[in-house]
Amino acid sequence: MNEIIRVAIDTSKSVFQVHGVDAAERPVLRKRLRRREVLPFFAKLKPTRIGLEACGGAHHWARELKGLGHDAVLMPPQLITPYVQRNKNDGRDAEAGCEAMGRPRMRFVPVKSAEQQAAQMLLGVRDRLVRCRTQLANAIRGHAAEFGLVAPKGLSRIEPLLARIAGDASVPDLAKDLFAIQSQEYAALAVRLRDIEARLMAWHRNNEMSRRLAEVQGIGPIGAAMLVMKVPDPAAFRCGRDLAAWLGLTPKDHSTADKQRLGAITRAGDEELRRVLVAGATSVIQKVKYQHRPGSPWLVDLIDRKPRKLAAVALANKNVRVAWRLMVSGERYDPHRQTRMVAPVGAGPTHHSWTLMPATDQHATVLAAVNDKPGGGPKREPSLTAAARGGLTRLRSGRKNACGAVKQKNGTKATGSGAQPAGGSAPGDPDQPRGRTSKPRVNLTPATASLGRAHPQLRADRSAPARPPLPNRP
Repeated sequence: MNEIIRVAIDTSKSVFQVHGVDAAERPVLRKRLRRREVLPFFAKLKPTRIGLEACGGAHHWARELKGLGHDAVLMPPQLITPYVQRNKNDGRDAEAGCEAMGRPRMRFVPVKSAEQQAAQMLLGVRDRLVRCRTQLANAIRGHAAEFGLVAPKGLSRIEPLLARIAGDASVPDLAKDLFAIQSQEYAALAVRLRDIEARLMAWHRNNEMSRRLAEVQGIGPIGAAMLVMKVPDPAAFRCGRDLAAWLGLTPKDHSTADKQRLGAITRAGDEELRRVLVAGATSVIQKVKYQHRPGSPWLVDLIDRKPRKLAAVALANKNVRVAWRLMVSGERYDPHRQTRMVAPVGAGPTHHSWTLMPATDQHATVLAAVNDKPGGGPKREPSLTAAARGGLTRLRSGRKNACGAVKQKNGTKATGSGAQPAGGSAPGDPDQPRGRTSKPRVNLTPATASLGRAHPQLRADRSAPARPPLPNRP
C-alpha cells in the first residue's frame, strides 16, 4: 500500500466511512468501520492528517485521534458540500471531505477541549430551561383565559395569576388541580434556572477575558461568556470585521458587473450568539433614546437617522469588532477614551502624518483646519449603518445649516457683517457665467459631521486641496 498522506472520516452514530489518498492524490483507502473499530484501526495507522466534518461528536473524535498522534482537523460542513459529487452517500461524503481538506484556502474549526464543551453546556441548558419556562407560562395564560382570568405581560405576573385561580370559586376543582401541577412545574423550573445562572456567573467571574468583554456597553456577562466559549481562537480571524461576518452581522453581497448590490444581513454563524449581541445592542439603544442616557455621538446620530432595529444591528457589529480587539490584544475597554485620528492643520493631499488628539481639542482643530485651509474634506466612508442596511448612507443635513448662509434674491449671501456674491466672485466677473451662481460646496467628514449644528459658520472653499481620508477605526 502506498503511503497515506490524508484521511477523511464521515462520522455517524455507529458507522464510520474512511477515505484516504496518497501523494499522487489517488484513493488508496476506502473502509467502513463500526464505532468500536475506529480507535483500534487508527492506532495501527502511521501518524497522518485526518479531517472530520464539524458536527455532533466531532470534537470528541478529534481529541481521541490527537491522543493517538494524528493531526486531526475539523471542517465546516458548508465548505465540504460543494465537493460532493452526484449520488450522495457515506463514501461520497468521505471522498468530498478528503478533497476539501487538501485545498490551500480551506478554513478549519478549532478543536475544543472537554472543559470548554462542559462550559458551553451551561449556555445550552440555560437556553432550554428558558424556552420551557416561556412555553409553560404561555400554556398557563391560555388555560386561564378559558375561565375568564387574564394577566398583564411579564413573567412576574404568572404567580399572582395562579394565586387568583386557586382562590376563584368559579373555576372547577379539576382545573384547579391541573393548574396546581403546572404551578409546581413552574416553581421547579425557576429554581433550576437560578442554579444554572449562578453557575454561569461564577464561570464568568473566574474568567479574566470574559470580565474584560463584559465592560463593553451592550455585551454583558452572558454575551461575554458566549464570546469566550464560542470563539476559542480569536486570532484565527484576520480582523474584527471577519469575526462580525462570521457571526452574520454583515450584508449579503450579490454584486456583479461592477455594480454593488448589498442585501440584508447574512445571519450566518452562531444564531444564539448573534441574538444575544443584538438584544444587548437594542437595550443600549432603548436607554439612550427613551431614558435619555448618555451615548456616543456616533450612536446618537445613528438613532436619529435610522430605524431602531437597523441601529441595533449596526451597534452589535461594532461591539463584535471591539470585542475582537480586546480578545486579541489583552487590553481593557475604556469607555471614556474619545480619541480620533485627526489630520494635522494644513495637511495636503499627499500628507500622511496622523496624530491622536483628545476629543476636547477636536472641534477647535477641525474648525481651524476648515477656516484656514478650506476645501471640503474627502467623501464620507461607508459606515456600519451602511453595512447593516446594505447600501451607502448620505448626510441629510441642509447646506443652509452647514454653511450658515442665506440666499438672497439678488444672488448674494449674508456672512455676518456684509454680503458677497454667492459663488465667491465679484459682480461682472468674466469667469462667472451670467445668470448662474454656484453654491458653496461642503463635504463633511466623519470628524466634522458633528460640528454642523454646533458651529453654523463652517465654510468650505473648493480652491484648496482635499485632506487625506480618515483611516477606518478598528
